[in-house]
Amino acid sequence: MTSLTIEQKRVDIYPSAKPGSPVIYLNTFSNAVNSVYKNLMALGCPDFCLVAVSELKWDHDMTPWYMGPISKHDTPCTGGADDYLKLLLDEIMPEAEALLPGAPAWRGLAGYSLAGLFALWASTQTDLFYGVAAASPSVWFPGWMEFEQQHPMQAQHVYLSLGDKEERTKNTVMAAVGDNIRALHSRLTERGANCTLEWNNGGHFKNADLRTAKAFRWAMEEHAGPF
Repeated sequence: MTSLTIEQKRVDIYPSAKPGSPVIYLNTFSNAVNSVYKNLMALGCPDFCLVAVSELKWDHDMTPWYMGPISKHDTPCTGGADDYLKLLLDEIMPEAEALLPGAPAWRGLAGYSLAGLFALWASTQTDLFYGVAAASPSVWFPGWMEFEQQHPMQAQHVYLSLGDKEERTKNTVMAAVGDNIRALHSRLTERGANCTLEWNNGGHFKNADLRTAKAFRWAMEEHAGPF
């Protein structure tokens, strides 16, 4: 594993020994990277390269536009996804891929919670990612469903998951997550995308690292070769 610092972001690169293996980019917290990787190894995923980006300004880098606090002790989301996506595409990805054993067969983008929303949103902005793996994504985010309808996702291989208790919340904004993820799954399937929706046991914070690893596994097992 090699670590870089790029514009104050930590970039951990786990290369495959096999040249030309796919690479999946994961936006996450620094304390979750090793756990996700260990879960991936335990699940027996095929050869792949992992590039994990952490030390993010979570409520800024992962959100596509401003959203005020949705609870008493919440902080606003400040909508910095445009700038972060540019950093990812223009600086992080070229530097990371220069350290891989050959050009990747394909690229995927993955994330959990707001990072899952970012992965979905990024696919409306670029076709560089063949697949998107969004575990418990924040599809309750106000305006997201309408935005995606007007700016369709370009990835044709999409993994979605949600905990079966996540929509059972007293927060009326976040309670929309269940209906929204069902609607997004139906929408993508109707467009002809290869899209799956997996339901996990529990609420939003249960087994987050394992759920993220399961998202990777779907991508790798469904697409042992290029997408």
